[in-house]
Amino acid sequence: MKKFFKEFLHRGLMCMGFGPIVLSIIWGILYTCGVFETLTGVEVVYGVLGITLLAFIAAGVTAVYQIEEIPLLYSILVHGATLYLGYLTIYLVNGWLKNGVLPLIVFTLIFVFGFFLIWAIVYIFIRKDIDKMNKKIRKG
Repeated sequence: MKKFFKEFLHRGLMCMGFGPIVLSIIWGILYTCGVFETLTGVEVVYGVLGITLLAFIAAGVTAVYQIEEIPLLYSILVHGATLYLGYLTIYLVNGWLKNGVLPLIVFTLIFVFGFFLIWAIVYIFIRKDIDKMNKKIRKG
């Protein structure tokens, strides 16, 4: 377990700087589209700290796939649940998602669809690589 936390910390620290960059790009697009004119100091602080924490968690939790004793399906569920709860918490704290049943349902559906779409794409590419390796083994 010590190895997991070390890997979590390493991955999280390496990637957490990308969160504020992405947030700045999103804010720039929203500003250009006229969604808002200015941000308060508190909004900026909450936004930057929240998205930095979220990037740290999102990158760090991928260390769960390094734990060989855990089945892949369980790792995927831990990864997905951690991301979901992290995004949901940060979005609600920052006011990026309105409190209410309908916004929560829409957010959840989009998250689940996106998460499984990404996993389906990863699976397809891994499957192609495995098939290529199997063909080489059969030829050799």
